[in-house]
Amino acid sequence: MNISSYLFGFIIATLLGAIFHIWRDGGIGRLLLYLLLSWFGFFIGHLAANSFGLKFMSVGPVNLAGGIAGSVVLLFLGHWIGQVDQNILPKGKQ
Repeated sequence: MNISSYLFGFIIATLLGAIFHIWRDGGIGRLLLYLLLSWFGFFIGHLAANSFGLKFMSVGPVNLAGGIAGSVVLLFLGHWIGQVDQNILPKGKQ
């Protein structure tokens, strides 16, 4: 992969993280979390799809289907793990 492929994947992952942030409505900390999860998930998904030989929705050397799937899975997983129920925290920690 060349630099333009990495940049394209970075832009797509950033777009996915920003859209998820707008949809789930969070602060600046959540935005950073969603962007990091999206970047990591996109490149893990891209690498996993390439290792399994999947060539669906490829744009040059970038496997969009695997990248988008990895990004979405990590975004939802990170959002689910990041939910803290205020009722289970001890009284002094609220």
